[in-house]
Amino acid sequence: MKSLSIATLALLIGSLTGCATMLFSSKDNADTRPETLYEWRLSDASTGMVLSLEALAQKLSRADVVVIGEYHGHQAAHLLQSQIQTALYRQQPQQVLSMEQFNLDNQAAVDAYLSGKTGETEFIEDSDAWPNYRASYRPLVEFARQHGLPVIAANAPAAMVRCVGRTGPEHLNQLPTNEQAQLPNNPFMDTPAYREKFDATLTSSHGAADDAMRERMNNTYHAQLLRDNTMASRILAARKAHPQAQIIHTTGTFHSEEHLGTVALLKQRAPNISVAVISPVVWPADAETAPLHENQNKGDFLYFIQPLPTEFVDEDREHKAMSARFKRPSDDTCPGDSP
Repeated sequence: MKSLSIATLALLIGSLTGCATMLFSSKDNADTRPETLYEWRLSDASTGMVLSLEALAQKLSRADVVVIGEYHGHQAAHLLQSQIQTALYRQQPQQVLSMEQFNLDNQAAVDAYLSGKTGETEFIEDSDAWPNYRASYRPLVEFARQHGLPVIAANAPAAMVRCVGRTGPEHLNQLPTNEQAQLPNNPFMDTPAYREKFDATLTSSHGAADDAMRERMNNTYHAQLLRDNTMASRILAARKAHPQAQIIHTTGTFHSEEHLGTVALLKQRAPNISVAVISPVVWPADAETAPLHENQNKGDFLYFIQPLPTEFVDEDREHKAMSARFKRPSDDTCPGDSP
């Protein structure tokens, strides 16, 4: 029932007029914290100017690629993505949706659904869609399907990412030629600032690292680079295939905020491409005003949202849940795994 409610509300609000949009982003409400998990407050990061959805769409009208970062599963993020998709389509009907949430080796399953060859449940099964697909991403895909727009499965194949993260970047050298051909040239292209941010994030989570931990962190980082380089390459391939279209890319905010990750690699691979980044920022419950200044570097535009509820209070229950969540299936192996 919960999934139906979220998806229905996203579709409903995404189709309302500009008056409804102003309910969530009007200047009258700009200095007040969002009251629900569906609401957001938009600002131009460089000036702090409060924006309506229509004003944001106008500012994005000339961008080749619009990257909308998200906190996975946050209702406001997914609602805003749907609303931006619709608003930009009104300005530029030539549009392509690119998604981190589907892997490139499942592109055929995405295309089959868009062309009417499969139903939604078949599509979800065939494409290995994320568990929250119906609640979070259905409105985006349905808008594209109903308007005959391409949807790009942009992420790297899950098995490749998993094995690089477990055994290291050399894993790609062991792949069959046809699988290697799916990947971008230089799949581990990097930027120093991204590595610094990544290491700082993991260190803050795990504390001081010994040699074994540093090796695991290095492998995990290369898995992250494989994702980012693949997404950048897939976006550029979509631009080549649809040169007049505007690309909308949805992704976890770590892949795009501060113009790092996928965004930095887009610019390295195609310096002349114009990319606009929209990033989420949590507005804490105890803050009277939006935390703009300390977050201005996160994107060209920011949307302020409520934090999601705390998952665990009991640390022991959290550790057990995390272990269960990431437990490796018995048939989940990579070349080089210990017997």
